[in-house]
Amino acid sequence: MIPNILSIAGSDPSGGAGIQADLKAISANGGYAMAALTALTAQNTKGVRAVDLIRPEMVTAQIAAIREDIRIDAVKIGMLGSADLIAAVVAALAGLSVPVVLDPVMVAKGGDRLLAAEAVTALRKGMVPRAAVITPNLPEAADLLGCAVAQSRSEMRDQARGLRVMGARAVYLKGGHLGGTDSPDLLLDGDGETWFEGARHATANTHGTGCTLSSALATQLARTPNLRTAAQAARAYTHRAIAAADGLSVGHGHGPLDHFFAARG
Repeated sequence: MIPNILSIAGSDPSGGAGIQADLKAISANGGYAMAALTALTAQNTKGVRAVDLIRPEMVTAQIAAIREDIRIDAVKIGMLGSADLIAAVVAALAGLSVPVVLDPVMVAKGGDRLLAAEAVTALRKGMVPRAAVITPNLPEAADLLGCAVAQSRSEMRDQARGLRVMGARAVYLKGGHLGGTDSPDLLLDGDGETWFEGARHATANTHGTGCTLSSALATQLARTPNLRTAAQAARAYTHRAIAAADGLSVGHGHGPLDHFFAARG
């Protein structure tokens, strides 16, 4: 059975991140993609120009319309933007017993803030404990914890543990910001820790990497209950999409991944 995956996130008109990246990644991983928009953005590969948050009532209505008609097998949550939107999404998902993957979108790659600073507490208390797994990068993890960005694997481990103390059932902490030739990710849950190793691919085309990984992970979790298996598959897909991205010619900044590399042969 093809799993139905709901993405709750903001829109990126350039197609590299947000809902657009989610729909591509879900589809490429074998899921049927659905979307509830939380924000409209004006952005391209060079940065965010404007953000217009959707009314919480409209976000609630979108999710309710899907729930009353369509089976949902997993949920990916991305940009929420405000405390009111966080509360609306938490309430709209009440009683839904499927894997929820939270990508805590807080700051865009160009440095633009996508989650109001005063909403961070709402994310910590309302959404982090609701998720089956959260997938922060190192700056996002530091923002959630109120500490400096991790500079080593040991600090990554400490921060992943801190996020579990905060209420996260599982943490997939992305180590791409460490620098160097390697790009290690850490999965930490109640069964222990798993490091995913890999060489860094030298490219500027990394726009939407977090959106892509979290959407792939949500889709894989709908296909297998084993978190490590799902995480490995999602990571492998994302790295192949990054490696293939140099074949695209999209924009003049941080270009997008090639989500459909497999279809291009």
